[in-house]
Amino acid sequence: MRPKKPKPPKPVIGWREWIALPDLGIDRIKVKVDTGARSSSLHAYDLQYFERRGTRYVRFKVHPLQRKTHEIVTTEAEVIDVRSVRSSSGKASKRPVILTNIILLEQTWPIELTLANRDEMGFRMLLGREAFRGRSLVDAGKSYYSGGNRRTKKEKKR
Repeated sequence: MRPKKPKPPKPVIGWREWIALPDLGIDRIKVKVDTGARSSSLHAYDLQYFERRGTRYVRFKVHPLQRKTHEIVTTEAEVIDVRSVRSSSGKASKRPVILTNIILLEQTWPIELTLANRDEMGFRMLLGREAFRGRSLVDAGKSYYSGGNRRTKKEKKR
C-alpha cells in the first residue's frame, strides 16, 4: 500500500480582504469574510430586470468603495435564482442571485452572489462561507492577506 500524498496547505485569508470581480468590471472591493453567513452579498442598487434571448438578466449599479459614492460601476449579469435571505437583523427579503468569478490571493473561481442594498452596512460586500469552503482557512485576527490596505499611522491620521 502506497502512503497517501499530503494535501497542500490551504491558503489563509483574513476577516477582511480585497478581491476583484472581473466579470462585473470591479477591480477592487473590500469584503468582510463572514464564516457565520452562508451566502455572499454584494451592494447593488438601481436594479433593472430584462430578458435576453429568453434568459432573465439584471442590470445594476455598485459603489465599490466603502463610504464613497463618486465611483459607480454599472454592470449586468444573468439571474440564476431568486432566494429569500434573512439579514443579520432577522428580516427576510427576496434577492436575485448571480454567478460571477472572484479573484482572491491570485486564484479565480465562480461564486454565487445575492444582490442587496448594503448602504447601511460597513462593507460593500460580504463573503459568506460557501464562497471559500474547501478553498481557504480564515484567520479571524488578521486582515488583508491579499495585500492592500496597510497604511502607516501617519496616513491614518490625515
